[in-house]
Amino acid sequence: MRTFGKWLGRLLLLLAIALAAFFIFAPEYVEKQRNSVAQHDPYPVSDTARALHRTLIIGDWHADPLLWNRDLARRGTRGQVDIPRLQEGNVALQVFTAVTKSPAGQNYENNSPDAFDNITLLAFGELWPIRTWFSLKQRALYQAEKLKKVEARIPDQLKIIQSRADLEEVLKRHAAGERIVGAILGIEGAHPLEGRIENLDVMEKAGYRLIALQHFFDNELGGTLHSPANNGLTDFGRQVVAEVARRGLVLDVAHSSQQVVRDVLQMTDIPIVLSHTGILSHCKTRRNIPDDLMQEIAATGGVIGIGYWQDVTCDDSPAGVAATIKAAIAVVGEDAVSLGSDFDGAVGMSFDSSELAALTQALLDAGLTETQIRKVMGENMVRVLRARLK
Repeated sequence: MRTFGKWLGRLLLLLAIALAAFFIFAPEYVEKQRNSVAQHDPYPVSDTARALHRTLIIGDWHADPLLWNRDLARRGTRGQVDIPRLQEGNVALQVFTAVTKSPAGQNYENNSPDAFDNITLLAFGELWPIRTWFSLKQRALYQAEKLKKVEARIPDQLKIIQSRADLEEVLKRHAAGERIVGAILGIEGAHPLEGRIENLDVMEKAGYRLIALQHFFDNELGGTLHSPANNGLTDFGRQVVAEVARRGLVLDVAHSSQQVVRDVLQMTDIPIVLSHTGILSHCKTRRNIPDDLMQEIAATGGVIGIGYWQDVTCDDSPAGVAATIKAAIAVVGEDAVSLGSDFDGAVGMSFDSSELAALTQALLDAGLTETQIRKVMGENMVRVLRARLK
């Protein structure tokens, strides 16, 4: 009996050590693998490009650092974005998106909403509160709380934008030379509403101002781009779209099926955002929707956020991203193109948020005018936010 007890004690000790190792090392290892930045020599940036870059309003429609267990107030040694690196990149406006569900085997072709959810394991591994383990709504609320805690620690460097007045304050402070980043909270897919329209009130109260309808799977609102079914909006989806349009919120159709995009366009008269994507005629992939549908989004006064990763650009170097932006201008016009990096979105990059001057250089090299660069880098985003925030 003593021998059994001794072995049981050893087994429990080994189990405790294994669990401790999992909680300490596994989340960091996963993030290093998923949010890598390719090794590279410093990108050359001319004095002309650097001087122009310092005068830009730079805004990015999509990044996912709230998903990861990092202190965003400090410059990280992994991942792609945090407040110090945004400051180094001269970013004035950054959407921080809450990812709440991601199906195992995630791909651009076909995903089941019933597949094992990767975020459940991540929430467990990163020791998120127990309330988040089985509630998508609580996961969104927790990620908003994380950003608010950063804001409380460094209010002179980060301000969460919830109104047009907040936006104007950040822009004024940024123009005066303050190293301030204006943050906009967004949800990547409206499944945290958990099928109840009253939860839109909860998200709005928590500070969320950008509402994407789908992510990688069909949800209560309608179909994803990543399913061959091409399902449109459900009745609940139409209800949510109507409410988002009525309120001072931004509607994002990234990851939505082509039919959902068409349904949204048919029932709204507000500027629509497609927050992070590429251009299909420039880079043929299931992740990019057809050019004519992009043109319909642009016709609303909305914008197309160009991503920085290989799957949507076919070349994720600064020059490759600049070529995608130039292609986007040719398709939808210079007033409808924005930035939508997908930093920290479990995709590898060739540069991080501190290196955006290299993109300004690449845009100059690609032949864009200063006016076009100013619009793409942030002015188009500011116009849409002014039109939607109250």
